Amino acid sequence: MASLKKRPNGKWRARYRDAAGREHARHFERKVDGQRWLDEETASIVTGQYVDPQARKTTVDEWCDTWLEGYASNRPSTVRQARVHLARIRQEFGPLPLTAVQPSMVRAWLARLRNEGRSASYLFALHSRLSQVMQDAVIDRKVPANPCSRRTSPGAGKPRAYVATEAQLWELYERAGAPFRPALLLGAFVGLRTAEACGLRPQDVDLEGRAITPAVQYPAAPLKTEMSGETVPIPDSLVTVLKPLCADRAHVLVDEDGAQLGPWQVEREMRRIRGKVTGLPAGFRFHDLRHFYASLLIASGADVKVVQHRLRHASAKTTLDTYGHLWPDSDESTRTAVERAMNGKIVSLADSVRTGGDPE
Repeated sequence: MASLKKRPNGKWRARYRDAAGREHARHFERKVDGQRWLDEETASIVTGQYVDPQARKTTVDEWCDTWLEGYASNRPSTVRQARVHLARIRQEFGPLPLTAVQPSMVRAWLARLRNEGRSASYLFALHSRLSQVMQDAVIDRKVPANPCSRRTSPGAGKPRAYVATEAQLWELYERAGAPFRPALLLGAFVGLRTAEACGLRPQDVDLEGRAITPAVQYPAAPLKTEMSGETVPIPDSLVTVLKPLCADRAHVLVDEDGAQLGPWQVEREMRRIRGKVTGLPAGFRFHDLRHFYASLLIASGADVKVVQHRLRHASAKTTLDTYGHLWPDSDESTRTAVERAMNGKIVSLADSVRTGGDPE
């Protein structure tokens, strides 16, 4: 219900009720301005894009605080990363009302960061976080639309994964301290993430069935995703290495004092030894051993679904985005497949084209 009436003082009073029955009113000098306001407000109610006038005053800072309260149930490391992103977002947009953030402002912000030398992956992460926060604001009816979209996205900009050579892998293994050598094998030949390797327990290793089924990550936290609990087959040689590590201990990987090995200890060891291995990038991490594992599977002829399940990716898209360049060039295989189908017919087809007749 909406109305527009002239007041004794000469101003026009426009009124409407929202979907919850609350009345809202504004005064205008001109009738046409009041009617335009009523048309916009009632249209937003009908289309489902209505935002309460009070909610429109919510600033980016205020909404980030509210959003973080609901995000706090995630893993501590995930929450810490979100706080880092939000600090940069607040720096740019904090005092502004949510409704004031426009796509053009987002593009200009990312362009400035790019000119400052920020990496493409960093820009993509910031844009993704801002989009996540603003989309939740849309759901809570704080803003009518998300200012972030494909049109504002800077693109992922992910570099190709570095795949260590076998020589580099085994040199890492030789240079690593004794407690860390089994960890390297679990990364390079099972594809376990750092926290998964450190959280691995003897009951997660089926020595007779020659398989590992991750169940927790360090120290005893839930896995990253449901897919992370997929069973991974292992060879006999790895079973031989793991067998003594599964006897009379709570965790497969332990330090020299018998305590559970922590991810920070593994990464510290990687930093210690990686610079001594010829050709390894300066930032080589334990996680990069998963790339070596993926390359082994792809080189063996495994298709994308097999590689997805062995790496325990949530989707095949993730696998292809990360490792698509490792699959052999498909041009020659395409030619071979077509040639096989045309075999025996190619001469008669060529003759028919030349003579204008039908092939026999």
